[in-house]
Amino acid sequence: MRILFFGRGLISTQYAWALEKAGHTVEFYVRKGRKATFGGYIELEMWDARRGKQFIKESWNVQLHEEIRPNYDLIIVSVSTEQLPEVAQLLSTVTGNTPVLIFNNIWQDLKSAISPLVMNNVVFGFPGAGGGITDNRLRGGFFKMIFLEKPRAGTEQINNMVKELFESAHFKISWIKDMQNWLWNHFAMNAAMEAEVLRRGSFPALLNHRDSFANVGKNMREIAPVLRARGAKIDMISRFFSN
Repeated sequence: MRILFFGRGLISTQYAWALEKAGHTVEFYVRKGRKATFGGYIELEMWDARRGKQFIKESWNVQLHEEIRPNYDLIIVSVSTEQLPEVAQLLSTVTGNTPVLIFNNIWQDLKSAISPLVMNNVVFGFPGAGGGITDNRLRGGFFKMIFLEKPRAGTEQINNMVKELFESAHFKISWIKDMQNWLWNHFAMNAAMEAEVLRRGSFPALLNHRDSFANVGKNMREIAPVLRARGAKIDMISRFFSN
């Protein structure tokens, strides 16, 4: 398959590398001027946990474009939640009927977040990866599991294509029945966790304080009314931390 990743960020880079290793053609869309800034390679230092635990350290050559061409089988978008409406607006003008996988956290209502893209041409997923990029060097890692919404009426073909794509690279799919609710709960849990990370100064510091997870639970109890006001059902993990 020929795949365009929107942006050369942390999530896009790790999954693009894995998909290219599986035999797919991957390219990146970047904003004007970024191609020269980024250059044609990125230094990878990351853990690959798909089949055991392997440490990847290599200089990876990448294809960057500052325009979106019409000859892709799939476009994968992983951006911050506040950037998504602007990205959707741009894609609606240049992608035609190319399917789109939205592959990131979302706090907005899903339909309004991607408007004016057509819902039947979009599927939603969530990665199992993390880390950071500094000075063209990526340090991070990814798990075997990715999360993908169960097909909606009209998205069955795209869902199956995305499933087969990631399975070809030895990822395992965890199917989510209500992606909107799952993302709202996940976003809330991230906020509860990040508040404690800021309090402690770093994620490793959070892990070294025995009171940290109690504080995360306290944060979740404060966030739970916001979730309910948004119309979300508190899921099992959120309920566990908020009790």
